[in-house]
Amino acid sequence: MNHTPNTPAASRINTKQMALIALVTALTCIISPFTVPIPLSPVPLSLATLVFYISIFILGYKAATLSCVIYLLIGFAGLPVFSGFGSGLAKLAGPTGGYLFGYLFLTLIAGFFVEKFQGKYRYFFYGVGMVCGTAVMYTFGTLYLAWQLDLTFLQGLAAGVIPYLPGDTLKIVIALIFGPMLKKRLAMIQ
Repeated sequence: MNHTPNTPAASRINTKQMALIALVTALTCIISPFTVPIPLSPVPLSLATLVFYISIFILGYKAATLSCVIYLLIGFAGLPVFSGFGSGLAKLAGPTGGYLFGYLFLTLIAGFFVEKFQGKYRYFFYGVGMVCGTAVMYTFGTLYLAWQLDLTFLQGLAAGVIPYLPGDTLKIVIALIFGPMLKKRLAMIQ
């Protein structure tokens, strides 16, 4: 009698996908600690969002979110993978912790748009998804930042969002250019 598992093939993670998740997670851990301080803000400019924007093209939203979870767990465990080479519970619970957890919303929302919208206007929808995911990440992060630093929400926006909008716009454009290209090239690898 032939016994096959009840799990559909689409929900299983194969070796190639595990390797890609590990690679993207490693790249996130390598790139994210490097930051550019922004005057008048406690939140430094990080390239982590660029990695997450591109990861949704390479991995899809479920695996990109898994990669994000692994990244957060690695940082929580004490490896210096967060901005400014930070790590641990203190960083996750500190003023920028809301943005770190906001990465989960970013990968889920932006990745959903990238995975589900195809056709003629797909790049428009990809951009919309990235903007929506970023907005949710910023909302979550700003609420937490404002609570931690005893700021109003508008003060939190001024400190933790507005200075970063030009950089995030550039990161989205870069991801829209290179993400689909990387996805196409990786699809050719068997």
